[in-house]
Amino acid sequence: MNERDNLDLEDDLREEYDLSQLRGGVRGKYAQRVRQGTNLVLLAPDVAPFFKNDEAVNQALRLLIQLAKTEVSELQLAMDP
Repeated sequence: MNERDNLDLEDDLREEYDLSQLRGGVRGKYAQRVRQGTNLVLLAPDVAPFFKNDEAVNQALRLLIQLAKTEVSELQLAMDP
């Protein structure tokens, strides 16, 4: 950022704003809530073409989860004497 940019940023508050009413604000007040409700995952370029939307990805992941559970159950049965 150069000096000209800094000068532009110093005077960006409109005159009609009452600074006495702007006190007490907390930076990032809702950041934790947003983080808890968001789980954004970026797909690799070679994987993305196989899914038309987020629901398709979720369905595929649910299937993998069920298959993994089935595999674990079958392994446990095979190990039981």
